[in-house]
This record gives sequence, structure tokens and C-alpha cells, in this order.
Amino acid sequence: MSLDIEPLPSPQLLADAFSEFIAASSVLESSYRDLQQEVARLGSELSERNAALTRSLNENDRMRAALQQMLDSLPCGVLVLNQADRIVMINPEGRRLLELKSAHIESLQALSAFCEIDFVSMGKRSTGAIDIELSPDGRLSNRWLAISCRQLEPAAGSECHSRFENRLQSIWILRDITANKLAEQEREAARRATVLAEISTILAHEIKNPLASMELFAGLIEQEPSQAAEWISHLRAGIRTLSGTVNNVLSLKSECRLRLASVRLAACIESGVEFVRPIADQAGVSLAFSASAATISVLGNEDAIRQIVLNILCNAIRHTEAGGRITVSLVERTNAGPNRAVVTIHDTGCGMPDNVVEHIFDPGFSGTGETPGLGLAVCKRLMDQHSGEIRVSSQVNKGTTFELGFPAI
Repeated sequence: MSLDIEPLPSPQLLADAFSEFIAASSVLESSYRDLQQEVARLGSELSERNAALTRSLNENDRMRAALQQMLDSLPCGVLVLNQADRIVMINPEGRRLLELKSAHIESLQALSAFCEIDFVSMGKRSTGAIDIELSPDGRLSNRWLAISCRQLEPAAGSECHSRFENRLQSIWILRDITANKLAEQEREAARRATVLAEISTILAHEIKNPLASMELFAGLIEQEPSQAAEWISHLRAGIRTLSGTVNNVLSLKSECRLRLASVRLAACIESGVEFVRPIADQAGVSLAFSASAATISVLGNEDAIRQIVLNILCNAIRHTEAGGRITVSLVERTNAGPNRAVVTIHDTGCGMPDNVVEHIFDPGFSGTGETPGLGLAVCKRLMDQHSGEIRVSSQVNKGTTFELGFPAI
């Protein structure tokens, strides 16, 4: 039997193979060293990033704690809601204002029920920032709260709503304004008391002299019955002066709007002139009225128009010497634009300088200082309520002319 024995590789082949093995081992060893270095570098970088992340988390915790302290120390209540109207956060001042104490309130609906305030409806109808003042009659009686709700807009590029159901939706700010409201009420009460005092002062000033004159004329009627007609005329003048004074005070202090209706202006103006005639007769001043537009009507209030005429005529009589004259006329102007009814009142009195004319419609202004300065201010206010105009022109020692313009209907 014979055996087939493979020949052994030559020494040269073995040497070449060993050389290749040595070279491959060297490459592998070098790659391993490079890998170890890369692992060490990545480990160092990861450690640095972990340290930075830890510092960032610590800083976030510090900022969160600082922000929480700020929220807790705010003088106003803060309420934060998410998309589901769940309460994410409420600061201590908010709990105090809503008198929650230790109550565990999780949603806006529960808060509405607890406080007996419809926060849900407020949130639904709020767009942007709104302020609502409340004086509830429920659990928060005798208190006033100002509530501001601001809806938060989604950040640009945010994910869909289904993935972020807890995203914040709104922030509510609550402030206790009870002290402010009480102060307002006290100021209003003080204002009304001041107005009442002003009215009392004005009435006392304006009524004193006519009352004294009326008492005198009443005594003269008793002592000299033969001249009763003359004294009665003076009494009528005093009574109508007092009536005009009371109406002026009420008109200036009243905040009510006039009730307007169709008015035959000529008849109304004539009625006002005749009402003042006893005062003119007493002063020795002639008074005349004419109307070329006897049928013209305006949208007005008869009592108010008569008060305007009374005030201007009394002012004219006061500044016109005995023997002077006052003329009242009514015309219709049909220039470009809507027709207008124009009442002109001209007197031959002492007139006024320009620096007085500029202020005659200011409440409390008196050119002589002898009157409280109400009459013409009332005229301006009443004309404004009639959508009309009042103008004045005057020359010293030559008289004064008032012009009243009413929109015709």
C-alpha cells in the first residue's frame, strides 16, 4: 500500500505568509488603538455634554423656582389653563381672591361652580385681552374683581393638537378692585354733595334779591290798593325771574337728554317773549317780536326753547338802560344746504368787549361778576341738544345781537 503525502510548502511561501500575518496584525493593532482613542474622545465629549445638560437642568430648576416665587409674590391672581380647560397652575393670590382656601379645583367648570361666577362663558367670548368687572352676589359678595383673560396662540411649527393635549391655552389675571370701587362711590357721593352745595349757593344768591323785591311789592299792594295793578306787574316779573333761575340750575346740572318733537317755532318764541315782557316793563325797556316764517317747524323741546329765549332776554334787559329797546325776529334761511330757522335777538344795551364775548358761554363766567354765569351756558347746552347753533356779536356802547339757528323740518 502506498500513501499520498502532499509536499510541504516551501520555506519562501511560509515566510511570505508570516510577513502578511505580521502586517495585518500591525494594521489591526493600529485600528484598535484608533478605536480606543475615538471611544475615549466620545466618552469625554459625552461626559462634557452630560455635565452641560446637568448644568442646564439645574439652571432650569433655578429659573423655575425663581419664576414660581415671582408668581407666588405677585399682587394679582394668576390662573393658567390648558386646551382642555384644566387648571395647570393658580398662584396663592388667585386662591385668596377666589376664596378657594384648600379646595382642590381641577377645571374651569369646577371653578365656576365653586365661585358662582360663569368663568366658562367669559373664556368663550374673550378674544385677546378683555377686562370684566364683577360684583357677584354669591360666595364673593361685597367684592369687586377685575378679570383679564388672554388666549395664547400656538407657537409656529407646533405639532398637531392630538399630540399636545396639555398645551397651554389661556392665562387669567385677577385683581381685587374693591377699594377702587369704594373710592369711586365716595367720590361720586362727594361730587353730588358738592353739586348740591353749588345749587344751594346759586339759588340763595339768585333768589334773595327777587324775593326781597316781591316782599316789598306785596307790602305796597297792601298799603296802596289803588296802585295794585302796577305792583302786581312787578310781582309777576319777580316770579318769572325766579322761575328762570330755578330752570337754569336744573338744566345745567341735569344729565338727562331732552325729549324732542315737532314745534311751531314762531308760537314758541312768542310765548317766551310774552313770558319775559313783565320783566322788560319793570326795567323800562321796550320789547318787540316779529316773524316772517310763522309756519316753520323744528324738532325741539318747547320748554327748553322758551328757557333759551328767557335767558337771553333777561341778560339783554339787565344790560340795557331804561328807554332802550330789544327786538326779536324769526326768519327762514334757504341758502345752500338744509333750510334753517333763525331767531335774532338784538338789544341797544352797553355791549361787550371781545375778551368778554369769548367766554360768555363758559359756565360760571360773568362779565360783571354780579350773576352766577349760568344763563348763557345753559343756552349753549340746550342749543347743542337741538343740533342748533348760537352766535353772538357785540360792540361796546352799541348793543349786542344773538343769533339762534335751528334745523327746519
